[in-house]
Amino acid sequence: MPVFLIVVLSIMAVLLAGSLNSGWLGFFLIVTIFVANPIIWKIRKDRYFNSEEFQSLRAQVQTLVNEHNDIASYVSEIRSQGAFELGTSYTGQYAHLATFENSSKWNIRRDRNIAEYAPHVHNASLQVVRNASMEPIKYLMKYFDIKANKETLAEVQRMSNDIARLEEAIANLETREAEITSTINPPAFILNRYAKEFWDMVGVHLSPITVPYQTYKFEYVSAGGNSSQTVNIKLDTPTLEALSQALADKIRWAKSVAGQRALMTARLRAEIKERDHYTCQNSACGVSVAEEPNLLLEVDHIIPVSKGGTSEPHNLQTLCWRCNRSKGAKMPS
Repeated sequence: MPVFLIVVLSIMAVLLAGSLNSGWLGFFLIVTIFVANPIIWKIRKDRYFNSEEFQSLRAQVQTLVNEHNDIASYVSEIRSQGAFELGTSYTGQYAHLATFENSSKWNIRRDRNIAEYAPHVHNASLQVVRNASMEPIKYLMKYFDIKANKETLAEVQRMSNDIARLEEAIANLETREAEITSTINPPAFILNRYAKEFWDMVGVHLSPITVPYQTYKFEYVSAGGNSSQTVNIKLDTPTLEALSQALADKIRWAKSVAGQRALMTARLRAEIKERDHYTCQNSACGVSVAEEPNLLLEVDHIIPVSKGGTSEPHNLQTLCWRCNRSKGAKMPS
């Protein structure tokens, strides 16, 4: 029962009780209204879920639902493949062994800002914090012990690739969920009050899958605690691609496996998909966004970089996520 209707009925109950000069009657009517309200909602919910309209619409979207759940499983698989953090800061690494107490006798406390000590937080001077805001990649590498070597470059590239795939896959999931909702078009009260039951009955099992961005922080806190400044660097796709390029330039291994993977930027992936007309290049598949608007596409190395392949356009192709998943690091037949 809508809130405004409950209010109206409650007012009417009070007025009726007043006209009959019976306070107990008014109290009884108001209690009855509030007790009946959840019962009415449940009756409306059951009626909708048992209706032919809902059963028909659920059958119509079953294919879309199955594809949605497959993508959700794929997202979980990508996320479970590895860690999503790099180096750490050593400032305050033993801070947990000490107990801090402000024993000042002054009436005005001066510890409004307290320094945070954590592996992803570097406590520094104000100048370092400001420099980090201007040159985040340089200072991220310097103060979080991210070494310019082949192993680090490979790890950054893996993270960049996984983050990019997760971003695209999760965006794809959100688009599918919106389409499912618009296709079934349930009454508003169903999504407002019974969303979980609704998705369960439709067959879409929503899970709180997010992109695991790790954030690194440069922090300055004055000695008296009166002021503080922070710079946050989130390891999202642009940051990881910039870090990957900086590492590749620094160690000058552009022809290495890690160096080739470092060249796979978001811009290059977008260009390859456009070149291939957003169509899976596997001849046994050939599905495209023209046929499936919500198709999840990925860019694959035809000759894997682990076997000498490069990140040049002639060695890149667009595959749907299913074909790319099954291909792995196989050589073309």
